[in-house]
Amino acid sequence: MATTYTGTVNREPMPSPQGGCLLMVGNFLSAVRNTHSVCEDLAARLAQGGWDVVTTSAKPGRVSRLADMVQTTWRNRDKYSVAQVDVYSGAAFRWAEIVCWLLRRAGKPYILTLHGGDLPQFSNRYPRRVERLLNSATAVTVPSEYLLQYMARYRRGLRLIPNGLDLDSYIFRVRVKPAPRLVWLRAFHQIYNPSLAPRVAALVRQQFPEVQLAMVGTDKNDGSWRATRRVARQLGVFDSVQWLGGVPKARVPTILDSGDIFLNTTNFDNTPVSVLEALASGLCVVSTNVGGLPHLLTNELNALLVPAEDAEAMARAVTRILTEPGLAERLSADGRQLAKQFEWSAILPEWQALLAAVKEEGSAATP
Repeated sequence: MATTYTGTVNREPMPSPQGGCLLMVGNFLSAVRNTHSVCEDLAARLAQGGWDVVTTSAKPGRVSRLADMVQTTWRNRDKYSVAQVDVYSGAAFRWAEIVCWLLRRAGKPYILTLHGGDLPQFSNRYPRRVERLLNSATAVTVPSEYLLQYMARYRRGLRLIPNGLDLDSYIFRVRVKPAPRLVWLRAFHQIYNPSLAPRVAALVRQQFPEVQLAMVGTDKNDGSWRATRRVARQLGVFDSVQWLGGVPKARVPTILDSGDIFLNTTNFDNTPVSVLEALASGLCVVSTNVGGLPHLLTNELNALLVPAEDAEAMARAVTRILTEPGLAERLSADGRQLAKQFEWSAILPEWQALLAAVKEEGSAATP
């Protein structure tokens, strides 16, 4: 299922006098699931900037999504001049390998964009595959200092382009006197450790019996959704949790505005957009200190960082925010300042310049 962004959505790409035609390969699932990826925002922004963008795929099933990626990549090879491919670990890495093989067969230059806090661990297991794929691309981008530092061993000249954020979409207010209203916003998957959130809420409730926790995210069907609900029942906080499931992107700002403290419980991470959204909204962020998060957040300045899988440490951090004078206000205000660095007005020009350079290089290489 390919979507073409040309200001309005069309079935076929139209010639663009400014950018040209771009193929973007990633997970474009917001229309079929309440899962919104960074690539969807990037596609829309590039379309506004003059590119005709063909995207793949919005197919919900893994096999059908891969088939659609392959078909779209090959069927449209005479239309697009450059491609951008998202690269994740696990089975998705194999998808990127297949698509990039087709792109080489078609003689198309392509940019790889690395994602996911688990990619370094995957690269340790399959270093030759990772090095081969990364060095096959015209350019490789990473969204964080964490991936830049770690993945540089597999390819020189990585380009740091952070994930973009539309600050105007979020309702900002400084949390001066926060209430025990907690928000958790990720997919229900074991790598994000969702069951830690009700464990934290149960500990906070010992001092703040009015604590509320909103849990937002799609069920990835690995058992995490059921496990989290089971933990909440066992600890007696089930009725203190709003089980909101997956929600449209447009609802996220309102949900964030209803809370004061954001819990990021993940065991693996890179530069999560959900954390950036919380910072943009002025929530006080309490996060595990894993992966790229210590590269993104500064402990005691714009967030409180705690060890992974430590419910007591996270609960103590929440309690500090609720009781320590001035702490919430400082975290909230400094978090917003950090979020401003990810505004699309600063990020989009970097993408436009890179795509133009790759397109020109591809044109020069074509006989």
